[in-house]
Amino acid sequence: MKISLDWLKEFVDVDIPLKILIDRMTMIGLIPETWEERDGDVIMDVETYANRPDTLGHLGMAREAAAMLGKPLKERAWPLAELPVPTRELVDIQILDDDLCPRYCGLVVRGVKIGPSPDWLRRRVLAMGLNPVNNVVDVTNYVLFATGQPLHAFDLARVAGPRIIVRRAKKGERITLLDGRDIALAADMLVIADEKKASAVAGVMGGRDSGIFDDTTDIFIESACFDSGSIRRTARALETLTDASYRFERGADIGFAPQAARMAASLMAEFGGRATRDLIDVYPRPRKPREITLRARRASDLLGVEIPPAVIEKTLTDLGFGLRSGAPGIWMVMVPSHRVDIEREADLIEEIARFFGYDKIPTVVPPLRVLDPVPSHEPKMRRLAERLFHYGFDEVVNPSFADPEKDGRLGSGKTPVALRNPLSAKAAILRTTLLGGLLENAAWNLNRGLEGVHIFETGSVYRWAGETATAEDPTLGLLSVGPLAPAHWKDAPEAADLAHIKGAVESVLESLRYDSAAFLARPHPVLEAQTALAVLVKGEAIGWLGRLAAGPLDLYGLKGPAFAAEIDLGRLFKIKPRTFEFVPLPKYPAVGRDLSFWVRRATAFADIRQALAKLDVPWLEGFDVVDRYAGDKAPEGMIGLTLRFSYRSPKATLTAEDVDKSEQKILKALKTAFDIRLREGGV
Repeated sequence: MKISLDWLKEFVDVDIPLKILIDRMTMIGLIPETWEERDGDVIMDVETYANRPDTLGHLGMAREAAAMLGKPLKERAWPLAELPVPTRELVDIQILDDDLCPRYCGLVVRGVKIGPSPDWLRRRVLAMGLNPVNNVVDVTNYVLFATGQPLHAFDLARVAGPRIIVRRAKKGERITLLDGRDIALAADMLVIADEKKASAVAGVMGGRDSGIFDDTTDIFIESACFDSGSIRRTARALETLTDASYRFERGADIGFAPQAARMAASLMAEFGGRATRDLIDVYPRPRKPREITLRARRASDLLGVEIPPAVIEKTLTDLGFGLRSGAPGIWMVMVPSHRVDIEREADLIEEIARFFGYDKIPTVVPPLRVLDPVPSHEPKMRRLAERLFHYGFDEVVNPSFADPEKDGRLGSGKTPVALRNPLSAKAAILRTTLLGGLLENAAWNLNRGLEGVHIFETGSVYRWAGETATAEDPTLGLLSVGPLAPAHWKDAPEAADLAHIKGAVESVLESLRYDSAAFLARPHPVLEAQTALAVLVKGEAIGWLGRLAAGPLDLYGLKGPAFAAEIDLGRLFKIKPRTFEFVPLPKYPAVGRDLSFWVRRATAFADIRQALAKLDVPWLEGFDVVDRYAGDKAPEGMIGLTLRFSYRSPKATLTAEDVDKSEQKILKALKTAFDIRLREGGV
């Protein structure tokens, strides 16, 4: 941006040597790249930034210089020689697309005599690197470079109507520009038209047919604000970069348009013209002033130095910001319309830093507060996934969004968290259970010919944990439907059952070094009553498992049987697992013994295991179920179990007599606790 020092002094008193002025401008971020003396004036080429369109005029530069020097801006009156005729009686203005033209102002000046500009105006135009054209065109250029607000002058006699219509171009419409080019207009280009045709490409260049000629006497002055994106696209498409488009692309001051029109009319009055009364200002949706909260503490945190409140207030006031004090050290800052770059608190703090002085901000390494490491369950999650993979389950990942109706029918008992802007009505809440996603996965795969689906997911479920707080619970979900293996010519594959899903949960807990879980019969809304089990670790309920009832299966169009489990990993990980112990490989062989007996059908194996775990049986290494019989030959109300016990001594090979003693102790305990009856050949 070229800046004339003499012109700058029309807006602010600059009474310091040129070298000091350049140094101080550089310190506030306005860097004169070159400068030269010309006809007793100094012309500086100042580097400006794309987000600072306010510095593309002498007035904007003067605001910066005034704040830098601590001096007020000069106020200049722009008197108008007015006609008794209102502007609306001579011209009508219509905006048909206020998204692309939010404000349009107009004023008519009658009786202007077109001719060469006076010397002072010619000098101003020449200083900007332009050649003078005539007094009217030079006035519009003067206002542009003085204030940064582009103007356009129409010969009112050549505007049909006379009516000004701001609209998009019509299909196939053409216009001859001021530079003589005849161009085709695209439908997304904004034009200034009259009743018959387009008269100008808005914000870029005027049309030749409505331009200023030697016989022009009545002039319509346009001062408007156009959408920056629209102007940028149009200028690039037409390969036409003008001083006006350069400024509109970066954002014009929507609040200054009326004043710019009056300035131009006042200057044209010096050439014999008289302005109409009551400037037309079409502003369909006035913009509210932007107000930003500024905290002194935040400024100190960002800059690393304490800025006195008085310095903050003076800097912003000198730059034209409005301040309203709140609590001590807090202000509500009203952003002037010409500062389109100020959008947040950090932008205000940058303004303070520029004028406080970057050289006053100490260069130090700020102290870093060491935070406690965030506990990570990643190793446990990886171990869990590996165990389930080897158990025959595939991992799936589902979105966290859920259908409120379906999620509510899955019986999680949690209050769902609704989304403010959901993607759809069927994804309007955050899920409260993983079961819905797993059922959708199963239905999708089974409908495409897969016979068995055995899947798991580790992810978060969400809930309200109070009136204002939400909670996110890491969870493990499992689902098993259909055969456990592909079809084989020799043997029919086993189908998923309760034992399979229960075994998977036990295997996971074992991999995480948790003591044997307990499984208690407990009703659950999605499970069949006779198979619903609560999973407990060290007496605390961490989840559920069982065979799914018909309700949830019908909800997703599935046919049973299907088995599912859900484990609250957040609750599980709070329980301390057993410590890792190194056990050397055994030196002596184990002795195996089977024990077969009848036990009441209602007796759970978990109860038997818990009772045996409490016994202090010498050399007992472990035991498990190897057979279960519930056929017709079983006594009424009873089932047959065969347990295989393993005995081993770390010091010597056990004899049959040693094992017999341990076995008798086990038998006695089982008879006392569960009234078992040995089957024939039971030991």
